[in-house]
Amino acid sequence: METTLNKLPINKKGIIRTINVSGNTRRRLLDLGFIKNTNIIPVLDSFSKGVRAFYIRGTLIALRDEDSSLIEVKF
Repeated sequence: METTLNKLPINKKGIIRTINVSGNTRRRLLDLGFIKNTNIIPVLDSFSKGVRAFYIRGTLIALRDEDSSLIEVKF
């Protein structure tokens, strides 16, 4: 199944398929390790429901929902 990263269930492993953004945001995501075919696991939701933390490449990284909604994953 495929979905966007912001909709991937907590503790469910996904594989990044596409990053649908360009410019500085794309560069920042690539620098953080959000690269095609990389495993990613959402581990925490913020209380305000606008930010999620993801375990990727041995690091815990938080992203806003507006950014994570642009990343397609397969799970």
